[in-house]
Amino acid sequence: MSNITPDPAKPIGEVTVVRDFLPAPEELIPKKNHVQVTMEFTQESIEFFKQEAKRHNASYQAMIRNLVDAYARQHQ
Repeated sequence: MSNITPDPAKPIGEVTVVRDFLPAPEELIPKKNHVQVTMEFTQESIEFFKQEAKRHNASYQAMIRNLVDAYARQHQ
């Protein structure tokens, strides 16, 4: 058994880089031009967005709306 700590700057094997296209919660700020719809979400998702909205003094609905907008733009 080796007591050598691996160097974090050196590769440890083959790596696949996956581009993170989702914006950070603080980037999900409200925009205009809305269409009202009714959707169902898990309790955990809503709690996450409400906590993040509170931390950033924003609307959790606007954060969700902008997340969906960012996803749609990415896949157009």
